[in-house]
Amino acid sequence: MTSLSKTELHRRMMGCWLGKAVGGTLGMPFEGHDGPLELTFYDPVPTTSLPNDDLDLQVLWAYVLDKMETPRVSRHAFAQAWLDHVDFPWDEYGKAIRNLKMGFGPPWSGSYDNWFQTSMGAAIRSEIWACLAPGNPPLAMKYAYEDACVDHAGEGIWAEAFFAALESAAFVCQDQSTLLDQALDCLPEQSNIRLAIEDTRRWWSQNNDWLAVRQQILDKWGVDNFTDVTMNLSFTILGWLAGGGDFGKSICIAVNCGKDTDCTGATLGALMGIIDPDCIDEHWLKPIGLDLVVSPEIHDIEAPKTLGGFTDLIMSLKNRLDSVPPEDFSQDEKPDLPGVAADVAFVDASWLTGDDQTPMPSFPDQNKRTILQGTSASLASDAFEGEVLLLRYRINLPEKQAVLFMFNTPSASCAWLDGKFCFSRGEGSMVPALHRAPDNQITTLELEAGEHEIVAAVAKPADGKDASWVCGIGDAQTKQWVINVFEYVYS
Repeated sequence: MTSLSKTELHRRMMGCWLGKAVGGTLGMPFEGHDGPLELTFYDPVPTTSLPNDDLDLQVLWAYVLDKMETPRVSRHAFAQAWLDHVDFPWDEYGKAIRNLKMGFGPPWSGSYDNWFQTSMGAAIRSEIWACLAPGNPPLAMKYAYEDACVDHAGEGIWAEAFFAALESAAFVCQDQSTLLDQALDCLPEQSNIRLAIEDTRRWWSQNNDWLAVRQQILDKWGVDNFTDVTMNLSFTILGWLAGGGDFGKSICIAVNCGKDTDCTGATLGALMGIIDPDCIDEHWLKPIGLDLVVSPEIHDIEAPKTLGGFTDLIMSLKNRLDSVPPEDFSQDEKPDLPGVAADVAFVDASWLTGDDQTPMPSFPDQNKRTILQGTSASLASDAFEGEVLLLRYRINLPEKQAVLFMFNTPSASCAWLDGKFCFSRGEGSMVPALHRAPDNQITTLELEAGEHEIVAAVAKPADGKDASWVCGIGDAQTKQWVINVFEYVYS
């Protein structure tokens, strides 16, 4: 437990939020860039902090806790807040909101049919739990779990738990090696995050060249999805190791690694702000000021106007939360999670040219109705009975609307809706998000209410890997998933 004075505790909390704002604002303009970058300062130089979900959602959790007569960290309270106050459609956020609307509460809202369950959306929300449990990593981790399980699973949850433990310990310990050892010991031995950070530490000690270590991280742990936790947590730790205690150098190296740049910069900035609030030079603070800027997608809440006011709120919540453990949900019953019905057949590959307007093949009479894992599904390469897998889904729209139709797979593929060609492509990246799916994997259509038929063709992977895909229907305006349109089958 922390033995810091209230004054010192407040100072370190304020350092946390200042570092978070600086790092997020530095990295935000470059989110999703592959890198390496060459930043030494903001580009462009801002006049205020940039709004960022990294901080937005923590402001929301503070609001939710503050409205409780007796604040208690609760996954179900956070789940309701996603429905009441959040319009983010992105990646795991969109899948969690869809799952919650379908009646699947946490932790199943985070794990069911969620291709993005190991993305960065939870890892970036760790600081509030460290601040509410300073010097108490086990409690900070429990808090983090309640938060992360709403929209993540597996490594996505461990990522937030790791940072919460690391930042909690940083309130009372400033030694980098000790902090990393303690936080890594909180992770399972075979956690990818643990293994990747151990790799990063070893590689850095061997050559002290951050660009070389960055490439080693990408070679071993890099994936198509720029928000992957294992890759980005490694970049965050690399920035910390390579920065030598210099705040600006550290966050610039983390951001210059590329990928989820606002998240890596913001998290490292917060960590360093906790360890030593004075390390944040004034020239980093002057351009952004002290205002707390919240994204418009967070609505119907009362947020503090400044980072100082937010720090005061967190201090108050810490006092109210003392001796109040997280709720125990170990007895929650698992809901009946459905599969998605589809007709499956296999055909010759001769017609799969990838040209525009590829005609839809006749669906063979010899097909079988299959219950897939969800809108996200896979098939082992050795289970292919031909060169091309054909899938036929039936969807039902409650009303006429403009929709986003997505069929995302790394394999060569074609897709049709109601017999009309929609898109095709050769092999490529897989990022099944309605707001950022790869080219030729998504289109906007005006569909009438009622039944429609999707047919998709997936070529057998040449490398022997499993075929994987995600089929989705979203609202063209909000980019949120349209719920219950597929033919769901419950056991």
